[in-house]
Amino acid sequence: MTKHITGTRKEWLAARVDLLEAEKELTRRGDDLARRRQELPWVRIDKDYRFETDKGSASLADLFRGRSQLLVYHFMFGPDYKAGCATCSTIADGFDGFVVHLANHDVTLAAVSRAPLAKLQAYERRMGWSFPWASSHGGDFNADFNVSFTEEQQRAGNIEYNYRRGAHAMDATEVPAPVAQNAAMTGTDVATYTRERPGMSAFVIEDGVVYHTYSTYARGLDGLWGMYQWLDRASKGRNETGMWWHRHDEYDKR
Repeated sequence: MTKHITGTRKEWLAARVDLLEAEKELTRRGDDLARRRQELPWVRIDKDYRFETDKGSASLADLFRGRSQLLVYHFMFGPDYKAGCATCSTIADGFDGFVVHLANHDVTLAAVSRAPLAKLQAYERRMGWSFPWASSHGGDFNADFNVSFTEEQQRAGNIEYNYRRGAHAMDATEVPAPVAQNAAMTGTDVATYTRERPGMSAFVIEDGVVYHTYSTYARGLDGLWGMYQWLDRASKGRNETGMWWHRHDEYDKR
């Protein structure tokens, strides 16, 4: 017998209507946050970032593919990874399908990783994805947007991530189990794995000038992780005791 509270349909409806008011308030707050994001000052990008893409060498402006807005997912796939981060892969599973819709709304959504292009292409084929994916291998892009760090920074604890400098969950002496699991699933050790971090950044181009408009990291990516939006509406919610997700082609292998 269930231990969860039960009731009549009338009692459920009363509780649901009460919850609806809270959901509407959250929606209004979300709208306000979206406006505040759009009101952030734009920062001109003057550095000549270079990327390797399916179409050859590209600048940051080229990644827009002729559109005025660019959203970049900072996908954790370092040069020494054997495979892309499993967590980033579940997020990519979600956005791969709606890239075409954004493209038809003047927005290009692309991923950027430090692994060489050939590694990204092989993994993309494995996963069956079709979103644009660029390699920033050998460049400063990831470091400048605080999603990649050197061994020296790591040893010195000189890491600035999610708008604060110092120790983070990934740098803890006792590494959280999901971090260790993700590291193993990329074929690396924890130190190598955690020199990459997840995030997303937004850019706009006007009169040939590229501006950085927004970035978010860590739990700021929750809203972009499609499966969690569904789980938050399921009967048992996220119901997590550890890392339960895998790459979509690995579930039958467990």
